[in-house]
Amino acid sequence: MTSSFDFAPLFPAGLPAPSARWTGLAKYSFVGGNNDSEQLPLEGLIEATNSALQKEGRSLATYGLAHGPQGYLPLREFLVAKLKRDAGITCTVDDLMIVSGSLQALDLVNATLLTRGDTVIFEQDSYQGSLTRLARLGVNVVGIPLDKDGMRMDALGATLADLKSRGIRPKYIYTIPTVQNPTGSIMPESRRAELIRLATEYGVPIFEDDCYADLVWSGQRPPALYAMSPNGVIHIGSFSKSIAPALRVGFIVAPWEVMSRMLALKTDAGSGALEQMVLAAYCKPHFASHVPALTKALRTKLDTLMEALNEQFGTAAEFEEPKGGIFLWVKLPDQVDTLKLYQAALAAGVSINPGPEWSTNKSHSSSRLRLCFASPSHQQIREGVAVLAEVCRKEFGVPARSANVEKRA
Repeated sequence: MTSSFDFAPLFPAGLPAPSARWTGLAKYSFVGGNNDSEQLPLEGLIEATNSALQKEGRSLATYGLAHGPQGYLPLREFLVAKLKRDAGITCTVDDLMIVSGSLQALDLVNATLLTRGDTVIFEQDSYQGSLTRLARLGVNVVGIPLDKDGMRMDALGATLADLKSRGIRPKYIYTIPTVQNPTGSIMPESRRAELIRLATEYGVPIFEDDCYADLVWSGQRPPALYAMSPNGVIHIGSFSKSIAPALRVGFIVAPWEVMSRMLALKTDAGSGALEQMVLAAYCKPHFASHVPALTKALRTKLDTLMEALNEQFGTAAEFEEPKGGIFLWVKLPDQVDTLKLYQAALAAGVSINPGPEWSTNKSHSSSRLRLCFASPSHQQIREGVAVLAEVCRKEFGVPARSANVEKRA
């Protein structure tokens, strides 16, 4: 017979709430940064895996494959060329570090720069994973309103001036300028220049999260903020959205003064090397042709989602068409509390991201939700939105779509 030991008194204060046991994805899952499984380049990855293992598999016997803590050299070389071509970034392999997904990048940047009580500036609606991390760290987050072109520079300038008048210098300005999460906007180059001007004037570095930047419908994007100001920007990116999220491979581009500190904090003995080897072997010949095919497929799923919302909700669901990515930011009528909707919808088999979890302003986002469209099939998107609409009618009295509402982009 085993006796149970009570661990509860041993847990330190400030731990996150305990996780629930995993019960699987909902029947209609509109959450998470999952991608389209049909677009995963499986045959190419199988071929790349075999090639990489046959060519230098025995190097797996050495931590870091003897390429050092910044990651597999051929993958860093691929990234140097890719970032130059796509984002206008001029960097060397020494300016790059491979990490275990962009989440490890977030943790390393925060561990390097932040301490409890610090202040950072964020877009008012932003990535939930970044916001929850800062809440745990006890960091003060100041949100800046967005418009169709991203973070508003008038509001940023006023906020920086106000903080300076109170003797507060933010540790960084965090932005997702290219396919903003959750709004899907792309910051124009002129606004990027103004952001850099303000950051320079107030002596605040920019933390640029470019994880969705490969998935732009037009295939064209403005230069990265790092490309425009390499000394004042820390840039992070990922292969999660372009190739596969479960590979857990991201990267950081940063000035050596910061990179050297992050290297000292990266105490995991190196990110998974096999994943890096496979990506290097696959991406060099195939990345440039794979991504346009992926974005084309994602774009058709977005169209299906927008059509389904229009059919089921009519004018009760408002949204701006995103310029790329895997998610749609939707505004429902004010009486809908999306935190409550989340529970009711989940009971009906539909998972959504409630807006307040993706915002620095909970009241502003209480009737908003984020719907990820990459993973479900076209049929699942249509069926899931129909179930969601039924829940909204039943729980919140959202009216059924009127027959004369015109289609809206």
